[in-house]
Amino acid sequence: MKVLFVLIFIYINVLALETSEKLFECTEIFKARKSELLVELERIDEQKQALSALKVATEELLRKKEQKVSQSEDIVNKKLDEITQKENSIKKMLQKNEDVLKKIQEIKMDKIAQTFSKMKAASAANILSDMDTKDASMILTSLKPKTVGKILSKMDAKKASKLIMLLAK
Repeated sequence: MKVLFVLIFIYINVLALETSEKLFECTEIFKARKSELLVELERIDEQKQALSALKVATEELLRKKEQKVSQSEDIVNKKLDEITQKENSIKKMLQKNEDVLKKIQEIKMDKIAQTFSKMKAASAANILSDMDTKDASMILTSLKPKTVGKILSKMDAKKASKLIMLLAK
């Protein structure tokens, strides 16, 4: 029985040694895998940091681009305002010039009308007959109706009828 007991004891010890060796092997495998995982974790952390740095750099670049675009928009808006002001100024000057030109033309027409009203009807009729019908009609519109009648009566009938038609419009 002692022998059997010793054999069982030895058998248990052998089994324990085998289990111990297997545990040792598992522990070694886990240690190796742990070191691999730590290396992988460091690599992931480095990539995370690189991605974070890239994100910060991209955001900074985007902020600078937006700032530059904003400045460019401000410059364009200022130039547009200047152009609009100059355009308005030019329009005002053009309107003033047109008003002055109208006044000058009115004065000129008054002078011409005074001249034609002082002329004899036959002389005025000869001069107006030689003129362009539009110009002649403009001169006649500035004269008194009595004077116009005298001048038209001294004119060629065809020319007088054309002028009357223009005066009627």
